[in-house]
Amino acid sequence: MTRAAGIVAPFQRMLRTGTPDFWRLWYMGLIVFTVRWLETVAVGVIVYQLTGSAFLVAMMTMLRLLPMGLFGGFIGALAERFDRRVSLVGVVIVMAATSGLLAAVAWLGRLEVWHLAVASFINGCGWATDNPLRRVMIGEAVGREQMGWAMSLDVGASNASRMIGPTVGGLLLAGIGIEGAFLLSVVLYVTAIVAGLGARPHMSSPAGGGAVLARTREGFAVVAADKRLAATMVVTVIYNLFAWPFTSMIPVIGRDQLSLGPEGVGILASLDGAGAFLGALLLAAMLTPRWYARAYVGGIACYMAALIVFALAAEPLLAGAALLVTGLGGAGFATLQATIVYLAAPPEMRSRVLGVLSVCIGTGPIGFVWLGWLAERIGAPNATAITGAFGLLALAAAYPLWRRI
Repeated sequence: MTRAAGIVAPFQRMLRTGTPDFWRLWYMGLIVFTVRWLETVAVGVIVYQLTGSAFLVAMMTMLRLLPMGLFGGFIGALAERFDRRVSLVGVVIVMAATSGLLAAVAWLGRLEVWHLAVASFINGCGWATDNPLRRVMIGEAVGREQMGWAMSLDVGASNASRMIGPTVGGLLLAGIGIEGAFLLSVVLYVTAIVAGLGARPHMSSPAGGGAVLARTREGFAVVAADKRLAATMVVTVIYNLFAWPFTSMIPVIGRDQLSLGPEGVGILASLDGAGAFLGALLLAAMLTPRWYARAYVGGIACYMAALIVFALAAEPLLAGAALLVTGLGGAGFATLQATIVYLAAPPEMRSRVLGVLSVCIGTGPIGFVWLGWLAERIGAPNATAITGAFGLLALAAAYPLWRRI
């Protein structure tokens, strides 16, 4: 009983100390994350059915990431000039409208790959605002001391969405069609908009004035001058180049190597989220600041080793077990990524520094393009395994940097 109480106590404390604004922001994140994964799996399956191209499947996910690299730094600077609540709600409205248009086009039987590509890019622009808008608001709502727990719960929501979204997306795709997936997205987005409207205004500080380009440069300068921030960004780039892109190959490997249908692919993809959800809960219960760096870097190493096993698995059970491990490893990385950056950044620079983090996440398109190109030539399983091995080598080579974290 004592051990159980020790595990439950942190959750009880967080439930007591979490402000109404935190839970509204947490719910908005849960919804946006769920829709992201629901649509990613549904779009991946449809694109592969229409084209038979693993490269184009990877490109759909790449387009969701591209705006982070292109606009992340500018968004971080812009976020300091406006009410963050209004900006966040406006972003979700645009994403809801995009999903609504796709549902209408699909219902009319006129949906084409380029429609999905444009929508993926637009929703990627919304994704790029998450760190400098919503997560900065979470930090302001809970305070510095609660940020680790808050991020654990937020990542837990993200990972829960990776269980729910792919499964629901696969079932809707098989039972109704892709228009059903997009209609559900709109309904979910509406609930997130209502939650966001209930949050209090989050105006920037007076330091938020000045030219956007100048403030963007200041954000990059702060990162370059701080060894811990710089090392965290390098590890983030390694993850986004060599680890995360493998998720775009789950529908391809699930269909071709494991002979699964849309429902099976959705369930398989959800196992990564199941492991990550469990990992986030464990971190929320037991993680202390002295373990932040170990969980951050160690999580990536476990993730890349497990994705290699997934790529080479010949049966669904082994593939699913490997995805559970990628989820556990990814939970450590995802939880500590924003936490370390938020805590290390000067308070007046947090939006800008988290914007730089978004830029580093935005290097992911390079990894998606590389993996998709390689998969076209040597097959998705071999390409995924090779990319994971390259990632482990890159992480080992970067040891002199990330040991500073």
